[in-house]
Amino acid sequence: MKTADLRQAFFDYFQHQGHTVVPSSSLVPADDPTLLFTNAGMNQFKDVFLGREQRDYSRATTAQKCVRAGGKHNDLENVGYTARHHTFFEMLGNFSFGDYFKADAIRFAWTFLTGDDWLGLPKEKLWVTVYASDDEAYNIWVNDMGVPEERMVRIGDNKGAPYASDNFWQMGDTGPCGPCTEIFFDHGPDVAGGPPGSPEEDGDRYIEIWNVVFMQYNRTAEGDMLPLPKPSVDTGMGLERIAAVLQGVHSNYEIDLFENLLKAASEVLGGVATTEASLRVVADHIRSCAFLIADGVMPSNEGRGFVLRRIIRRAARHGNKLGAQGPFFHKLVGALVNLMGEAYPELARTQAQIEKVLLQEEEQFAKTLDKGLRLLEQDIAELEGTTIPGETIFTLYDTYGFPVDLTNDIARERGLTLDYEGYEKAMNDQRERARAASKFGIDYNAGLKLEGKTEFTGYENVDGRESVRTVIVGGEERTATAGEEAMVVLEKTPFYAESGGQVGDTGLLTWEGGRFEVTDTRKEGDNHLHIGKVLEGALAVGEVVEARVDHARRQATALNHSATHLLHAALRKVLGEHVSQKGSLVDPDKLRFDFSHFEAVTADELKEIEHQVNQQILANTPVETEITDMERAQQKGAMALFGEKYGDSVRVLSMGTDAYSVELCGGTHVSRTGDIGLLKVISEGGISSGVRRIEAVTGFNALAWVDESDRKLREAAQLVKGTRDSLLEKVQSTLERNRQLEKEMEQLKAKLASSAGSDLAASAVEVKGFKVVAAELEGADRKTLMDTADQLKNKLGEGVVVLASIEDGKVTLVAGVTKSATSKVKAGDLMKHLTAQVGGKGGGRPDMAQGGGTEPEKLPAALQGVAGWVDENLS
Repeated sequence: MKTADLRQAFFDYFQHQGHTVVPSSSLVPADDPTLLFTNAGMNQFKDVFLGREQRDYSRATTAQKCVRAGGKHNDLENVGYTARHHTFFEMLGNFSFGDYFKADAIRFAWTFLTGDDWLGLPKEKLWVTVYASDDEAYNIWVNDMGVPEERMVRIGDNKGAPYASDNFWQMGDTGPCGPCTEIFFDHGPDVAGGPPGSPEEDGDRYIEIWNVVFMQYNRTAEGDMLPLPKPSVDTGMGLERIAAVLQGVHSNYEIDLFENLLKAASEVLGGVATTEASLRVVADHIRSCAFLIADGVMPSNEGRGFVLRRIIRRAARHGNKLGAQGPFFHKLVGALVNLMGEAYPELARTQAQIEKVLLQEEEQFAKTLDKGLRLLEQDIAELEGTTIPGETIFTLYDTYGFPVDLTNDIARERGLTLDYEGYEKAMNDQRERARAASKFGIDYNAGLKLEGKTEFTGYENVDGRESVRTVIVGGEERTATAGEEAMVVLEKTPFYAESGGQVGDTGLLTWEGGRFEVTDTRKEGDNHLHIGKVLEGALAVGEVVEARVDHARRQATALNHSATHLLHAALRKVLGEHVSQKGSLVDPDKLRFDFSHFEAVTADELKEIEHQVNQQILANTPVETEITDMERAQQKGAMALFGEKYGDSVRVLSMGTDAYSVELCGGTHVSRTGDIGLLKVISEGGISSGVRRIEAVTGFNALAWVDESDRKLREAAQLVKGTRDSLLEKVQSTLERNRQLEKEMEQLKAKLASSAGSDLAASAVEVKGFKVVAAELEGADRKTLMDTADQLKNKLGEGVVVLASIEDGKVTLVAGVTKSATSKVKAGDLMKHLTAQVGGKGGGRPDMAQGGGTEPEKLPAALQGVAGWVDENLS
């Protein structure tokens, strides 16, 4: 059975069992700071398991794309050298949210694996493990499924702590958890290894193919295991692993999908054998890199982008080992799209962008390798002894991506060795820093425990008469009195809670004898928290209040939010469909929009983007909203926004002529595009590798910006004695005059340097046959000091020159040594001596050095001591 057919068979089976097929979520987890990448099928359902989110279904099945190449789950260094490690893999899963439990979950798994109508695996080849104390699961396997007890294994707490077991699953240190049962496939006695739980279990004979987690508990930060109100099921089966079993091969790299990728990689690299470990690395890495870029991750030097960059460079490095001449990795995207584009259409949709990003990274890495070689040569030249230090090896690898094996090859050619122990220590120190800085210790139970759901009425209204459900003061539920800060939950509210980049509403809650100022509105689960302060009276649960949103602020925010949608659409139309939102901020004053794009937006492109948005504003078309399901929304072409999570019912916002912009959005917006008035882009620039930021203003803020710009133009014109119309010519004329004056000044400084050189040469003192000049030149800049020092060196014959100047309380120093004298005295050493005296630092070549300091009062003594230093240090 081919891999694609197996994926479809899994869907078909679980649909037949009443499960809803849910699309794979992005590799960038939405609203989950605990994860670097999506690494399991259950990630997108975490809040459902916790009871914070409700879905229209209680049974689900997915094929989830996963990456494990950074953070807590990191398989990167093993990839290519083992049969089953990957940076990217697909996890097939079925889930029960308070519906079925152990008996049905076990039956579903066993039937799919062994049933004649499905996979038909021989039952005698399957072994099962359960958590040691989970008698219920054990009995279901033995009594209901008929698994012989000799192929059943109980696994206890084998990892050194209570519940720390291969058969007890935990999302993190806190949160949903429970015992699990795993199914293993026996590859037969020809393969080394023993059954699970045995001393030889790490061999490759018995391979786990399915894990069924029974989520029964919620673990608190104190270690308490609290029963979940609705026990649930989370299962996972690696698509690549089960494909290998069904296709009768031992390694995942021998399945049909990888055979085709390896063949494509081999052709690109000139016919390399498909059994090469480095080729397996390349074939694996093209999947993770392509899918990450398709999901909006761009190479950078931090976070997810840094992990992506590492994977790309690792692939390029292994391609170089196989003899790659120039960029090659990007050429594999087409083959991947042919293999997986049908199951994951985002690959085909973003193919051109993926290829562009990979090519640019390959070209940049080639330059990095050149830089690494130069640094290594420099370090070898300065090496004392025959061993390259571990810190040097680590810096080359970590900072410049320079392969350790290449460092070793160069060292071998020079008769040198590597300090592997020091390198490993530096690597381990880095891993410890990464672990200490990670966010995987977040307590899932730290949030407020609020029941119920706030109904949002703010799409139609900005005021309403509502009942108070909860008042929280300092974490305690009680009545809030005048002067106290509090959080208030209403049964219904017109206040919009911060979400999707749009700031929360502000306003007032009033009641007889009391007022509460709302300074922010935020979400906690399904509830709106009105955050603010009691201005007068007392606010208690059950009070009926008049809720009034600051309408002017809400409207100004709506202008910017609607303009953001039009801007997003314009960016995609002008720059390309690879553009995706990477973050946004919408408040009453301006909009800020971050988007993926690998180069600066040109002035002409920016002008066209702004023009298109304003065309849509002037068209004054109605803004339409529709509540529908995700499938229909996608059929309409709706875009999901970065970092947002969506339920089964979604709000589709359409605006502009011919549905110019169609997005999923829960924010508040204008009624017609003309309400925006005007959009004016005020800045555009890069904020990280592959991510740009645009800031813009709308409505009266845009008019105010235009007025201010006009005022500045008029004032600038007056300064150059011109008009607005003649400003450009006047500025050009002024700049040309300044350039001419600068040339004349440089010529005067050169003459001054020549003259000063003649005068100072006469003041030289002789030290052991050397002529030494040390002087301060008032008003001289660094260039003048350098030129004068060169003049003096030519006049002295053999000697030492130190020149200094003071400006704005800072010392500038230049030291020069004639070339014939550099074997006896070094300018760099002299400069370090001088700058230490004037509170600064410096250095340079043996014949010329520069420096500075912040203690000008010490300069005279430092200059006076130059002759003595030369006398002491002449070698």
